[in-house]
Parts: sequence; C-alpha cells; structure tokens
Amino acid sequence: METTTVKKTTKKDYRKLILEGFKDHVLEHGDLPKSVFKFAKDLKMKEEDFYTYFTSFEAIKSTILVDIFEETLADISKQGVFEGYSAREKFLSFLFTWIEVLKKNRSYLLSLYESKAKSFVTLPKESAEFKEKFKAFANEIILEGKETEEIATRPVISDRYDEALWIQVGFVFRYWLDDRSPRFEKTDAAIEKSVNLGFDLMGKSALDSFLDFAKFMYQSK
Repeated sequence: METTTVKKTTKKDYRKLILEGFKDHVLEHGDLPKSVFKFAKDLKMKEEDFYTYFTSFEAIKSTILVDIFEETLADISKQGVFEGYSAREKFLSFLFTWIEVLKKNRSYLLSLYESKAKSFVTLPKESAEFKEKFKAFANEIILEGKETEEIATRPVISDRYDEALWIQVGFVFRYWLDDRSPRFEKTDAAIEKSVNLGFDLMGKSALDSFLDFAKFMYQSK
C-alpha cells in the first residue's frame, strides 16, 4: 500500500523573530546592531523581509514600547474590576500593571535607557506612538473623572491634563529604572504619592470653591 508523506511547512513569524532577535542583541552587546543587513543575516532572513515589518531599528524600539503598553491594557482588562474604579484608581491600576510588564523587559530597557535621560521625566524619543496611544487612554479616564466631578473642569488647564499624566508616566519610568530597592518598593510608593498629588491638583480644590462662591455672589447682586 502506497503511503503519501505530507511535508508540513511552518510559516515564520518574522515580526516576533525580529523583535526577540533585537532584544537579544541589545542584551548581549549593550547596543544596537551595526546594520540591518548584518542583523537580518544573523537571523537567517533576507534584508527585504526585515523591511516588510520595520523600517529601522528606531521603529523596533518604538514597537517594543507600544507592545508593552498594549500588554498592560490587556492585563488590566483581565482583572475584571477596572471599569468599576474611580479615575484615580484607574490610573493607579494602569501604572502598577505597566510596571509589572516593564519588569519582564528590565534588562533590555536598562541597556538602552539607563542614565541617558535629558531630564527626570523624559521618555525616549521613540515613545511618540506610545504617547499617542496613551493619551487616548488617558483622555477616557479624564472624561470619566470630569463626569463624576472627581476631576475639575478648568479653562485652558483642562486641555493639558493628558500631558500632565504623560509627564507622570515619564517620571515613573525614570524612577523605576534607577530604583534598587527590594521588589521596587520605592517605585510603588512613588506611584501612589505622585498619582495622589496629581489627582488632588486636578480635583476641585478650596480655591475652586472660593471662586465658585465669589462668582455666585457677584452674579447675585
């Protein structure tokens, strides 16, 4: 009886191969690959296949930051309690979960970003796409906070709340990179204190109450 052998072919996941190969190179050499040609050759792929997925090493670095963000959102959604949180609690939950995902990539992130910041709240230039996606997420939290009056609506300033939260993300990132405390306990404390301060400032303050009262008294004349 004649038997037919079917040869199985597995299509390579080039995107995953490139991302993992890039991280491995950075971890082993402490720097970026010398060229796309050499990097692709080491991965046993054609250079043109690389360009199908990424245009440069900067694009890879950007994608890794975005993937970390997307994984954070996925982890948050699995928790099942996020939607019931207040705006402050949602942002705290995001930052704590984000740090947990960052930990999986700490050696890679340290290799590229440790002690290379221009300021204590600066994220790397390749974080532009991450910033765009984060701001969309942050604005949903801000809108909910305004609807529940947890966050005060103020002329001009309200339009910059998302930028304030982004700066906070940069602060937490830099603080965590430099944190050498057990289980990153100092980072956890920094997250709580900075978020509480930020939301206290965005919330309705005694000054807001005074201005509301003054406006009411003036209009009541």
